[in-house]
Amino acid sequence: MNETMKDKTRNFQLIIFGATGFTGKIATKYIDYHYPNLKWAIAGRNKDKLEDLANLCKNNKPDIVIGNSDNKAELSHIASITKVVLSFAGPFNKYSNLLVECCLNEGAHYLDITGENIWVKDLIDRHHEAAEKNGVKIVPSCGYDSIPSDIGSFFSQRSLDKKILSIDCYQSGGGGVSGGTIESAFSMMEYKTKNKLGHTFLLNPKNSYSNIQREKSKDKFSIKKIKYFNTWSAPFVMAPANTRVVRRSAALFDMMQNGYGEQFVYNEFMELKKYTSALIVSASLVVLGLIISLPFRRVFRPLFTKPGNGPSKKTQDNGWFKSKFIIKTEDNKTYISKLYGKGDPGYKSTARFACESAMTIIENEDELDYKGGGVLTTATALGDCLVKRLSDKGVTFESPVEI
Repeated sequence: MNETMKDKTRNFQLIIFGATGFTGKIATKYIDYHYPNLKWAIAGRNKDKLEDLANLCKNNKPDIVIGNSDNKAELSHIASITKVVLSFAGPFNKYSNLLVECCLNEGAHYLDITGENIWVKDLIDRHHEAAEKNGVKIVPSCGYDSIPSDIGSFFSQRSLDKKILSIDCYQSGGGGVSGGTIESAFSMMEYKTKNKLGHTFLLNPKNSYSNIQREKSKDKFSIKKIKYFNTWSAPFVMAPANTRVVRRSAALFDMMQNGYGEQFVYNEFMELKKYTSALIVSASLVVLGLIISLPFRRVFRPLFTKPGNGPSKKTQDNGWFKSKFIIKTEDNKTYISKLYGKGDPGYKSTARFACESAMTIIENEDELDYKGGGVLTTATALGDCLVKRLSDKGVTFESPVEI
């Protein structure tokens, strides 16, 4: 980043873009409650909705900035007046392309909660080198997709401080689904790109994985007994997104000479108590996959909840998530570590994850292990500082225990 850009006086430390969306509103309330002294603003296209949201803030009423996702002048202005932009404007392949470009040009760090990895791959292709050169951090997937997987794997390996052969992650939780998430799933099937969604190392740099890793890193669709927990595994709907993020982290750390293990393998599944539950989940995913892949998929879209709608506050508050990690190390030992917390995974917990990711850059920039830029992951960009912040905000990290 050139000196003029680095030293530029900025009005705000944080701007939440897409603040009036379902998760954006939760994040706005989170920042208002936890960070009463922050210099911040909320941004979007509808001034009336933004004003109504700002008026709900009780501790630190944010400023309002108007920004349409297709207006370069407005987005450039947003990026020029803040240190960090945190975007909740999904589907991100539709509404955040120009915003990322403007953040890079204006020297603002960009974070979001996307699980749209095929779009993230295009961000890497278009912007990684320039972001690395300019010292701008572009950090997608700062929500439930994919912080538990990515930060949990990072925490597990760093806690053990030894090289790892493999991590199998088992996810469980309780919560709801919003219309925005459903719309993102539909939009990804309509997204035009040269890259292949099914590539198991989609986000990896070129030549950063071996034949052994490729053979052991497949999207497995099976139901199995988990002997360590006496429960059952099933395919996890977000595993195709989360696994690619963790594998990118491992590859980037390898390039920094601080990798997880020479032949590190990561896979992810859902954990369920009963075989019948695993069977129902698996069948449901097959049906959903068929619907989304059909050429006339939009015929089915009205059957699902609309964008802007989501789980009730009660569902959000009563929700929970848990990630369990089975870790096999190069010295032939096996460990279990865990990461868990309260709050609906996709919304209340996602807002917390994303806001704390942004605050890590705002408040802990000098403490970060990696000071540079690029299209990064939460593990590589934020690392131990984010682990500490999440621990302070109710997320429990249980260190690996040998079994």
